[in-house]
Amino acid sequence: MKNWRMLLCAMLAMGATMAHAIEEPAWTLVTELDNVEIRQYAPVIQARTPMGNSDKPNGGFRTLANYIFGGNAQEQSIAMTAPVEERLSDQDAYMAFTMPSQYKMEDLPAPNGEMVTLHEVPARTVAVVSFSGWARDGVVEEQTRILLDTIEANGWVAVSAPSLNQYNPPWTLWNRRNEVMVEVESN
Repeated sequence: MKNWRMLLCAMLAMGATMAHAIEEPAWTLVTELDNVEIRQYAPVIQARTPMGNSDKPNGGFRTLANYIFGGNAQEQSIAMTAPVEERLSDQDAYMAFTMPSQYKMEDLPAPNGEMVTLHEVPARTVAVVSFSGWARDGVVEEQTRILLDTIEANGWVAVSAPSLNQYNPPWTLWNRRNEVMVEVESN
């Protein structure tokens, strides 16, 4: 029993360390609206894979993980970043990993096949609501509603589909960090 507790504590500590040790996209705070932050994000490059209605999030994660762990034209490994983004849309849903900031588009290895594509994402203004725990469908829907209602009530307009952003590895059981975000413009 003692060994089991020690293993669990070690896994939790490792998960917490990993969540704080990996690179995240750079942003600055523009303003706060109740529980919603308006942020200005710097440009990034994302590796994306489509998420059709029948796809499971784990399939998208595995596809992108394969790309960054050497499943690419140069068999080159790329460091993992956070968050893992899942665009919440029926038409053009995708999962995305942001590439580390040291890479330019021409430095990244070409994906193998058509399931992973690379995209330059320009600087953008986004509204973000943060929450902890597991990102279950009902919780994500509630947080999305809170986000959209708050920005509308404060003179901002959503100009993209919302996305779910998860920062922790799957084995992190407590203190999970999640965000729902949407690109916005002032009204």
